[in-house]
Amino acid sequence: MTMKKIFFLIAALAGSFAMNAQGIDLGIKAGANFSNFQGDINSDGITSFHAGAALEINLVPMFSVQAEGLFSSQGGKAKYDEGGIGEVARDINLDYISVPVMAKFYIIPSKFSLMAGPQFSFLVNDADKVFDNDPNSFDLAASGGVELKIIMGLFAQARYNIGLTDTYDNVDSKNGVFQLSVGYYF
Repeated sequence: MTMKKIFFLIAALAGSFAMNAQGIDLGIKAGANFSNFQGDINSDGITSFHAGAALEINLVPMFSVQAEGLFSSQGGKAKYDEGGIGEVARDINLDYISVPVMAKFYIIPSKFSLMAGPQFSFLVNDADKVFDNDPNSFDLAASGGVELKIIMGLFAQARYNIGLTDTYDNVDSKNGVFQLSVGYYF
């Protein structure tokens, strides 16, 4: 065996042992979104949903990192003047593929954690053209919440995502989404 092959074999074995020691949990989750627009848009909230996969990497007993891939439907019921008609209320539904990356701090080991981190969302469907322009294709948000691991892989989460970028150009309009989720780690 060459030195290169021996080094690769040792690195692969060390990596597999490290991954087993760290603990990697793969799961699925789904739940309700209670969303609204923050900023200059006069709006009421709407209820929609999110669903996807979660991957948690336990780095040390009290800290882990969780990345998710979610389909998330959000928006709000905007109230605005349309052509001098007066105030019109209309649902604005925006569908995103969201990728939150959460740092998780366990308050009760392996049971209850606080989480915070960024969320990167990519617009995949904008059924409603409003404010004479299209919504932005990218949304950056700050997220925070809690997770309770209930029993045998079952978990529940509550999280709030506050948009850091405008949903529409030329309008102070950020997404605000409260999420309630249930899921299962395999």
